[in-house]
Amino acid sequence: MNGQTRSNIKPGITVLIVLKQDQRTGKLTRGIVKDILTSSPNHPHGIKVRLVDGQVGRVKEIVELSS
Repeated sequence: MNGQTRSNIKPGITVLIVLKQDQRTGKLTRGIVKDILTSSPNHPHGIKVRLVDGQVGRVKEIVELSS
């Protein structure tokens, strides 16, 4: 599932994000969502989130939904 729709993303799910410094290379970072930072319902580059470890980036892929 892609990370362009805000309603798909909830705190506690595992996602792959691209950090600001990795946008050129496209390197993905895996983590658990703490906060959703994008307020609009959709974003073409991915919804911006903060992970539990404090890193901020845009969601490229949703790995695992919380159960």
